[in-house]
Amino acid sequence: MATSGLQHVAAMYAGVVAPPLIVGAAAGLSGTELTFLTGASLFTAGLATFLQTLGVWKIGARLPFVNGVTFAGVAPMLAIVDTTDNKADAIPVIFGAVIVAGLLGFLAAPYFSKLVRFFPPVVTGTVITLIGVSLLPVAFGWAQGPNPAADDYGSTDYLTLAGITLLVVLLLRRFTRGFVKQIAVLIGLVIGTLVAIPFGVTDFSPVTEASVVGFPTPFHFGAPQFAVAAIVSMCVVMLVSMTESTADMLALGEIVKRPADERTIAAGLRADTLGSAISPLFNGFMCSAFAQNIGLVAMTRIRSRFVVACGGGFLVLMGLSPVAASLISVVPRPVLGGAGVVLFGSVAASGIQTLVRAGLEKDNNVLIVAVSLAVGIIPITAPEFYHAFPETAKIILDSGISTGCVMAVLLNLVFNHLGRRRDDDEVTAPMEPGEEIGETRGHTAAPVH
Repeated sequence: MATSGLQHVAAMYAGVVAPPLIVGAAAGLSGTELTFLTGASLFTAGLATFLQTLGVWKIGARLPFVNGVTFAGVAPMLAIVDTTDNKADAIPVIFGAVIVAGLLGFLAAPYFSKLVRFFPPVVTGTVITLIGVSLLPVAFGWAQGPNPAADDYGSTDYLTLAGITLLVVLLLRRFTRGFVKQIAVLIGLVIGTLVAIPFGVTDFSPVTEASVVGFPTPFHFGAPQFAVAAIVSMCVVMLVSMTESTADMLALGEIVKRPADERTIAAGLRADTLGSAISPLFNGFMCSAFAQNIGLVAMTRIRSRFVVACGGGFLVLMGLSPVAASLISVVPRPVLGGAGVVLFGSVAASGIQTLVRAGLEKDNNVLIVAVSLAVGIIPITAPEFYHAFPETAKIILDSGISTGCVMAVLLNLVFNHLGRRRDDDEVTAPMEPGEEIGETRGHTAAPVH
């Protein structure tokens, strides 16, 4: 149980520590503060995992789910940081928004579980793809160095370190198997950090300054602040997170031979949202189920939720040890950038896999994906596109994930639900040889005389 639990931690560790590193760095936190924020994320991930796997009352799907900081919230949180005049207030504003979004999500969970039909693969696949695409620029920024204002930003040394890390991860994924293959990203970070030592870009001071035992002091960065625009933005993220979690529960239910019904989905969403509402108390961010661990359950065929709960215990212990949490802060930014290409690219690829099941041979679905992706990548390809809008509106509009999700849901309603006619299903994809027109529309072709 311990070994299998550690394997789940290894599979999701990089995903848990990446969001606090991204947001903390953008908010200008010091190395010590980044270590604290990382440890808090590990601690709250463990608590959320307990809530999801063991459950209490009607809270928790009681499936082998690992919970942690959701990637969906990173881009909106960066937008909140960018639009906050005093960067010291950015983290409290984010925490306040997460608390409100979590509580509203908890109240909406039983109703949301009834709306699954409005979030088909064409919507969830688009959103997951946008999550990965929106985060890739972060990895590219890391690869160029820690300080964009420095003269050596984007130097060949930094890009070489990123390339070496990426190569190590790819080689491990290609030529190893089992446990080593699952922790390829973690091994790549370790090797990349060791290679970076001769380059003089590795700083071990966070480890030497960290204590062996510590506790994430409640509201370490100040009391939560409640800004309307930030709350709206994080509520949209909560909607995205609940959509992802619903899809994950449906997938995991099939794997463990316990199909997730409406009641299970509602309980699982309560665990996600309550975990998110509690998380800022201990300086954590919005929590959600981790899809990569579903693949681990399928591969190992170890379907016990208590194994995953054991992994949650390890997360809590790591969160209570600042030294353990500080290890990741030693990793140079270019090394994180090399691993981030795989990590964030895999999220986008996961979205594309979902879109494959979305029925893109239908014109309606093609339009939904095309327009939603186009709107979602506006903040990436044209960062100044919304410069004339009020600052409060830009918090939402500058998040491609939020705008893309809203657009996908609305277009799906318009094209696939409201006033839908039989001929809306007509396809423009080429027919297979020998296939008759009637067969492409689901009807039996009339006999030819």
